[in-house]
Amino acid sequence: MDDYKPLELAKGIYWVGVVDWNLRDFHGYETPKGGTYNAYLVVDEKIALIDTVKAPFAGEMLKRISRIVDPSKIDYVISNHVEMDHSSSISSIMEIAPGAKLFASSKGQNGLSEYYKDEGFDKWDIQVVGTGDELSLGKKTLMFIEATMLHWPDSMQTYVKEDDILFSNDAFGQHLATSKRFDDEVDDVMEDAGIYYANILMPFGTQILKYVEKLKELDVSPAMIAPAHGLIWRRDVSRVIEEYVKWANGNSLPKLLVIYDTMWGSTEKMAMEIVEGARASGVEVRLRHLRKNDWSLTMKELMDSSVIAIGSPTMNNNMFFTTAGFLTYMKGLRPKGKKYFLFGSYGWGGGAVKGMEKEIESAKFELAMESMQVKFRPYEDDKKACRDIGYKLGEIAKENAKS
Repeated sequence: MDDYKPLELAKGIYWVGVVDWNLRDFHGYETPKGGTYNAYLVVDEKIALIDTVKAPFAGEMLKRISRIVDPSKIDYVISNHVEMDHSSSISSIMEIAPGAKLFASSKGQNGLSEYYKDEGFDKWDIQVVGTGDELSLGKKTLMFIEATMLHWPDSMQTYVKEDDILFSNDAFGQHLATSKRFDDEVDDVMEDAGIYYANILMPFGTQILKYVEKLKELDVSPAMIAPAHGLIWRRDVSRVIEEYVKWANGNSLPKLLVIYDTMWGSTEKMAMEIVEGARASGVEVRLRHLRKNDWSLTMKELMDSSVIAIGSPTMNNNMFFTTAGFLTYMKGLRPKGKKYFLFGSYGWGGGAVKGMEKEIESAKFELAMESMQVKFRPYEDDKKACRDIGYKLGEIAKENAKS
């Protein structure tokens, strides 16, 4: 059995990437299902390699390429994105195929010069390309599409016109390690795509909407989308683009997400009562303890929710450290169209709710209603107040949902 047998996507087009079964952290968030680094080889009269893989996996990529062609015969290397999970094997490829020409966006060229100035960059033959520029391989034509801020300034994509295959780099990906390579071979891929979007691409909704319009202007309607991470889309191609548009527009469900941490159980009791009140209003409600749930999945839940309640105990006159960390993470991802409610508990000195309010205000997020805090522990009147708040938040969730 040939463990490094390449996969042919279309005649002369191959997946030559690698599966990182043990990946558990990416961009600072958890990836419990592992991941992939996808690279693609297009073989025609000329040979083009589209993206590379993370440097420790370069040998595995080269083994796959070697099953198809001698790697030294590669004519062109396309760098869609400078980030090192895609580019850090470029120096190995350029050493093996010193005659190859490297294609990148203008900002991509600048980035490569910074990352690889000690790895032979000055010897590389680089050509800068922009949206609409084309490269003929013989019977196949590569067209380049700048995808600025999806999710770096240098990002671009490559489209094989004759086969309608879009090599989308970081757009439309998922972090998912599997022996399968296509979306129709694995269940719930859209859920993984949503988690990926929520944690990587959510800040760039405006750019995504412009990008989708650009695809229409270029008359690019791919039959297959081959991202740099995860599975290749061949069944739900149009659907994943439609989902990106919905996510970019800030669409959400009539759903309340309650996020909290607790020290001695007081904030947790408040959270539970809020959940019960919201449930009575008829909306979907989810509860996420910050130390018992990974934040990447929490961000996917947040993206789908129209109202977010965040609770924290007071520690050292401020919010709990996990709450502070999560708010920093959430603010960086800039979710659209949400309304927030803040709650917490304190003992001899307050501060948690006030600290959270400052964070929400600085991010220009909208509060759904006035915050609530209790001293020491919630008694029956406090619990009833929390249930009433939960019910009201459920009603606000219905009003604030956007489809």
